[in-house]
Amino acid sequence: MKLSIVLPAKNEAKNIANVLRDIKSLKLDAEILVINDGSSDNTAAIATQAGATVITHPYCQGNGAAIKTGARNAKGDIIVFMDADGQHNPVDIPDFLAILDEGYDMVVGARSAKSQASLLRRAGNAFYNWFASVMTGHKIEDLTSGFRAVRTHKFKKFIYLLPNGFSYPTTSTMAFFRSGFPVAYHPIHAGQRKGKSHIRLFRDGARFFIIILRIGALFSPMRLFLPISLTLLSLGLGYYGYTYATEHRFTNMSALLLNTSVITFLMGFLSEQVSALHYRHAEE
Repeated sequence: MKLSIVLPAKNEAKNIANVLRDIKSLKLDAEILVINDGSSDNTAAIATQAGATVITHPYCQGNGAAIKTGARNAKGDIIVFMDADGQHNPVDIPDFLAILDEGYDMVVGARSAKSQASLLRRAGNAFYNWFASVMTGHKIEDLTSGFRAVRTHKFKKFIYLLPNGFSYPTTSTMAFFRSGFPVAYHPIHAGQRKGKSHIRLFRDGARFFIIILRIGALFSPMRLFLPISLTLLSLGLGYYGYTYATEHRFTNMSALLLNTSVITFLMGFLSEQVSALHYRHAEE
């Protein structure tokens, strides 16, 4: 089966040559696509000189947009996505491919805790992993890792879902779980990034959280809406019990809470049906 390796790159002139050299040292029968996302340095020229096929965006469109460009242009049956900044070690690629041969459709490189740049980022990723695991009902070891191998025809089913920013790992992982495509994790050690990171912890952390909510609602809406509905129902009944015991009356607040509980439940039920129809094409 033909292999494609896709590396989104923005201003990675200092790193791209070493990354490509390390990939080529594995002597894999693979095409290497570098998606130059509007770099202002000579990333494209260095990658071309190193023997990679370079596709250039006329301006910076985002990491997710570069991933989508790579997936659309990849000729391989399997795509390996990895960063061009030197954090990901290509020696893990053969292990990913071996796991795919066991029947999985996606293999994600799960970073060790020591790979996280700071205690705050480590705690943030731990929270995202836990929250996504609750939403999907599957153990998610590393929600935001960009180092992964996928079966091309399965991944392309969800290209339209992927955002143009840094949240493509979140979306693709949860979409695979929702569609019943087997996902495996392989422990990796992510090295220290050389140069300036394009991710901002708080800005992109909030974005990851919103993506989890959005995809979680699309993945299994009742996991999101049912707890909210039950909470509102409990508050409504509790407040009604309090006002009835103290004032012997049914208040507008109790009515509002109970009505909102019913509406929330119906929204979740309807969303659940829409979600099932939305993922029907994944079986084709």
